[in-house]
Formats: sequence, C-alpha cells, structure tokens
Amino acid sequence: MLTLAAALVACSGTETPDAPAQSGPAAAEAPQPAAQPPEPPALDKDALEAQAKDVILVPSPSEMQDALAEAGVAQGLSALVGDRSVRMESDNPDVVAVRTGVVLAYALLTVKEADTATLLKRLDDIKAGMTALGAGTDINATIDDIKGRLSSDSLSRDDLLAELDEIHGAIIPEIEYEAGARVVPLIQAGSWLAGVNVVAEAIVQADNATAATRLLRQPEVADYFLQYVRTEGSDKAPPEVIGRLEQTLTHLKELATRPELTVDDAKDVKARTDNVLALL
Repeated sequence: MLTLAAALVACSGTETPDAPAQSGPAAAEAPQPAAQPPEPPALDKDALEAQAKDVILVPSPSEMQDALAEAGVAQGLSALVGDRSVRMESDNPDVVAVRTGVVLAYALLTVKEADTATLLKRLDDIKAGMTALGAGTDINATIDDIKGRLSSDSLSRDDLLAELDEIHGAIIPEIEYEAGARVVPLIQAGSWLAGVNVVAEAIVQADNATAATRLLRQPEVADYFLQYVRTEGSDKAPPEVIGRLEQTLTHLKELATRPELTVDDAKDVKARTDNVLALL
C-alpha cells in the first residue's frame, strides 16, 4: 500500500516546494525540452490470446441465456437437470474443483426456472465447494447475500441474472486470488462439461439440428481443455477420468470441424459427457 501511495503521489502532479532561486549563468540557461513520453509497452500475444480464451470459456450468464434462447433450447432446462446432486466431499481438491464447476453450470442454466429450494441447494453446494478449495470470505458473503434475498422473495430471477452478470467479470480473478490459479481451469472444465451435457440433451429433446451446429461446435474450447488435460491436468484426476475426458474432448474437437451437426451428433455428445460425469 505504501508503494502504491508513493507512486500515486509521484504521478499526481502535486507541486513540490520551490527550490532556492539561482543566480549567475545558470539562471540564464534556456529551459530544457520536455521529456518525451515513454513508448507504449509491446503487446503480449500470449496474454491477449489467454484473455480471449477466458472470454470464450466464461461467457456471462445473460450471454449464455441469450445464446440458448436464440437457438430455441432455453426452455425446460430445469426439468432436464432435475434434482441432480453432486457430492462435494473428497480428499482430492482437484475433484472438488471440477464438481464445483458442475454445480455452477446447473445453477446458471436453471437460474430462471428452478424452484427456490433447488436453487438455494445449488448455491449451498457451490459455497461448500469454494470453502473446501480455500476461497476466502468475499465469495461466500456474496453467495449468502443472494441466498438471503432469494429466500425472502426480494430478488427476482431477472434481477438475479443481472447481478450474476455484474459479478461475472470479477469472480475468476477472485477465485484465483483466494483459492489459487490451479483450481480455475478445473472449475471451468466441470462447468463446461456439465453445460455441454445439458445443452446436448435439450437439443435432442427439441430435435433441433440447427441448435446442435450453433451450440456444440466449439473448437477453441475443446482444444483448450484437450491441451490442458494432456499437459497440466494429467495428474489432477484419476487416470480413468483423464482417459475418458481426453476421448470425449478429442471427439468434440473433431465434431467442430464439420460444417453442420445433426441431432444424432447431439445424442453422441450427451452419451459421452454422461460417461465422464458418472466418473466424478
């Protein structure tokens, strides 16, 4: 904090005490030309690509709802998710991170349709997961505040969606800071996996091949997680989970190269992601 304060003072333009007046030749010297502003820093290609991936991997809740609505599969998601429960008890924090992501997806996908008791239970599960991962008080305080207003019927689902949009941009850095950068890709992976699973089922139920092409062709996302699983993530889950997940991601990456997808492709995606989720 002291370093930051010093930097702000140095850059604030506050006048310093006048120096003693000079006399003689030095006083007649011409003023020195103003210093040139520093060159702007070079753009970091890798950093920009990483930021772009974060945007792709973590769309805002309203963007996600809009995409589903435009594809014609936004209705009935709560019924598809049903009362799926996810155990947060595990000695492996990496497994807890993935499970937390799964519940997060269920909560976001059903935020406008789920009954209050079900949504409160999912928020409790997310809080339990964050606590187990070592997240601090800020995230849990936000969850408790939302729960309190939901319980008292003082928060509409549209307002809740708007609030989730507001905190969406800060939640990933907050998790990185409080729980460590290691858990972020795992939460994202769980959320993406569960989201693809539910959306694929919705596409099958609606018999909507156009939605399959629009929503399941995600080459950047599939490639991101595939590379993660093959490198950094290879030791973060049991071998059978990693193996099954790698097969599923490879298949989804191959699907993304096709110009159009079919309802049968969505059925295949649903079955493959079912198999991975069953191992969690």
